[in-house]
Amino acid sequence: KSDFINFISDQEWKSIEPVSSWFGPSSFLMSSMSALFQLSMWIRHCHGYLTENIGIPVWGSYAVFALATLFSGLILGLVSETLETDGLV
Repeated sequence: KSDFINFISDQEWKSIEPVSSWFGPSSFLMSSMSALFQLSMWIRHCHGYLTENIGIPVWGSYAVFALATLFSGLILGLVSETLETDGLV
């Protein structure tokens, strides 16, 4: 506590370099990292719901997420190819 008070009162904070804009809390990079973290927490919540409330075995929950990943990749690939062949991208 005393080190922090001295840090403020002696104005030692002026000698510290500011954080690069790439790593600032409102940057695109950090916003993307936050979104990925929130996605992982949502997936964890869904896994818990599937295994605890519905009673699906753990391997079944993994299979559900694997299929969801495959189908979402398929859909994104089809949309990407459609946009590319139509000349929109």
